[in-house]
Amino acid sequence: MTEERNIEQGAAPQAASLPATQQLLAASRAELGRVIAGQSEVIGEVLVAVLTQGHALLEGVPGIAKTLIVKSVGRLLGLGFQRVQGTPDLMPADILGTTMFRPGTDTFTFHAGPVFTDLLLVDEINRMPPRTQAALLECMEERHVTSDGVQRPLPPWFTVFATENPIDFEGTYPLPEAQLDRFLLKIKVSYPAPEEERQMLERHHGSGSNLLEDAKIQPLSPQLLAAARDEILRIRVEQDLYGYILDLVRRTREWPMLALGASPRAAICLLRVAQAFAAFEDRDYIIPDDVKRAVLPALRHRILLKPEAELEGFDSDRVLGDVVAAVAVPRR
Repeated sequence: MTEERNIEQGAAPQAASLPATQQLLAASRAELGRVIAGQSEVIGEVLVAVLTQGHALLEGVPGIAKTLIVKSVGRLLGLGFQRVQGTPDLMPADILGTTMFRPGTDTFTFHAGPVFTDLLLVDEINRMPPRTQAALLECMEERHVTSDGVQRPLPPWFTVFATENPIDFEGTYPLPEAQLDRFLLKIKVSYPAPEEERQMLERHHGSGSNLLEDAKIQPLSPQLLAAARDEILRIRVEQDLYGYILDLVRRTREWPMLALGASPRAAICLLRVAQAFAAFEDRDYIIPDDVKRAVLPALRHRILLKPEAELEGFDSDRVLGDVVAAVAVPRR
């Protein structure tokens, strides 16, 4: 019996199966909706990255609120936020920090870089030279920084959000496959719908220069954030779904239009994202539709098309759609 029918009959609404996750989603819609017009799918995938403690690559043209979305989510969740602008002269120490001599003493002090935060936004990551890009590999995988032989742990909620422009390739350094594979998600951010863009104009007309500060987003409690994360970790997965996830990943490795298929890490990421999507639907178990929904954001950056496939007009999303259609769905 649906909640709507329960209300009509005077019964109390059915309690949520995953109360912390549902409370977090309701708060994100209410609070972030006062700052960001539309982009609900993007916001949901950003929340997935934080709650599953993964990292996300946001791809989109300039001016479509990529930075604002990440900064607003950080404000909502009560997490620290730092931003690094990718430039060709950026050095690893500019992100990680450096050891400096203290005048008047015989000691050196480590000055932490912006990486020591909860949410790190690396804007235009593909403009950083390869050496600086590689400095993030240890942070993203091991969640610590090694400096002068000392391992310095990063905050528990450390998450990297990196942005790149899909149409500007001059002066850029494409990310290697090893680094792309460390991103849990690749989120495509598109233009807002006409009514959403109109709403954006109306908000800016009646507000100051800093819409995020004017909105006064109320941060959620750390306990709620931790409880939502634990609910997602406990999402049940049937044996048939393990097989379905593996079939999808392994099929990409033999697909005729792909030069590189998804890695074993991709299967783990696909599972984690499917668990989060199930939790967002207030289910404590995943179904094949959750896996299908997770395929594009979890795998689109982990496959490499053959040149002839690109010449024929294929892209990663189209190929992955064909892979999903070719793999049998579990019936039980």
